[in-house]
Amino acid sequence: MSHKKNPVFFLTVFFLLSVLCASCQRKLGWGVLLWTNEETGIPSGTVLPVYVKSNIEKKWIVGVPKAFRKKDFKEDKLEIPLAQLELSGSRGGAKRYAAEFAEYALKYAETLQDGLPIRSSPDNSAARVYRLRIGEIIKIISIAEGAPAISATGDPLPGSWYRILTADGTRGYCFSYRLRLFDHTTGPLNAGQSGSGTVEDSLLQTVQAKVWSAHVYYTMLSSGKFDIDALSKRWGFSTGEDTGIATVYTSDIDRSFQYTVIRSVGERTWRFDGTSLTMTLVSDNNLTVRFIDNDGMAVTADFAALPVSVDDLINQEKNRRDSLYAGLYAVGREFSSAMFGHLTLTEEADFLWDEFEMLVPDYIPVSALGRGKVEIRYNISDELTEFYNGVLSFRFKTIGGADRTVNFLYKINSEIETNGTLILEYISPEKIHDGIVASKGNDALVIYFFKVD
Repeated sequence: MSHKKNPVFFLTVFFLLSVLCASCQRKLGWGVLLWTNEETGIPSGTVLPVYVKSNIEKKWIVGVPKAFRKKDFKEDKLEIPLAQLELSGSRGGAKRYAAEFAEYALKYAETLQDGLPIRSSPDNSAARVYRLRIGEIIKIISIAEGAPAISATGDPLPGSWYRILTADGTRGYCFSYRLRLFDHTTGPLNAGQSGSGTVEDSLLQTVQAKVWSAHVYYTMLSSGKFDIDALSKRWGFSTGEDTGIATVYTSDIDRSFQYTVIRSVGERTWRFDGTSLTMTLVSDNNLTVRFIDNDGMAVTADFAALPVSVDDLINQEKNRRDSLYAGLYAVGREFSSAMFGHLTLTEEADFLWDEFEMLVPDYIPVSALGRGKVEIRYNISDELTEFYNGVLSFRFKTIGGADRTVNFLYKINSEIETNGTLILEYISPEKIHDGIVASKGNDALVIYFFKVD
């Protein structure tokens, strides 16, 4: 039988239509528009009634305020993407959220750098959730407290972290150094620039995910001889993906390069557009960068991805030095020399040195007071380890000036009858290179201290 004349069929259709119409009239709640609706001109920050949520279509059906029902758009309902509205439940709750959001309701940003990352939290080390194209528009939701982006010199870069929303609904955090912030009420938002981010270069992402340290740190790691002063400089290379500023920082280079795009120019090689800087991935954990300096000369620097962090290396070296000093302190606290005075050590590595006049001014400056800190700052070459335990650096307080440091090779001697308990041999500053004493002087001063019981 045909359903065209079937009254049951018509009643069923009428019932379903009635249910659908009722559902569109009954409010689900109230929400705040996060992204200006270009079709109607409703600005972000507007409180709207919400009627339907479709998880399948990823849409809301919201009411259009009468003020925005223009001649070319007379409908009282509107579909908007789920990510572009914050559902608050009650009308009062929506108004409270709108009041909190008001400062940033009209605030948008355009990215000035291709590949600028959106991160899962306001920190340069957080996971990337999105990569922006140059010129892409994003919505500022709020300012966020986070770790500042740091320049090559260790100074914070100007800017702030913002919680943001992309046109396709991705949420995350972006540092503002390479964003152009602007206010927008109505009209086009260059929607054509939005999308799924830049074309991905998986190898480039691998390079950017690693921490590149100066190759000298890898040399230290291989030899087991660490210069804490050099490690603390954090020499290294960064592509600066959060700031658009690549940095090359070594013992003799401190350069920054502001770029727009990192572009592949050959096998495992990339150019930073707008600069002379290029980088080449030599091996999985070795990177070479090249650029032209201010004198027109080509400069090359090598970097390595270390298997451990620089902080771990510093802590390991500090523990090793503390252990060496503890070994010395365990031998004795007071030592005496007939010619060169009386030396007292404390557990906190303070020292008192009395009656050292024979060492002034050739070894200890005239302005030195007989107290200060004793440190183990330097390493010794493999050749010297056969004869010495290490280097003691006595940092003397002075009269009205900066501390002055005097360095000695030292040895703890068990054959007390023949020499002394603690043997010190003066080392001039010229003998110390890259934190290592490679050799001793030909006519160096040697002091024999005996333990005082």
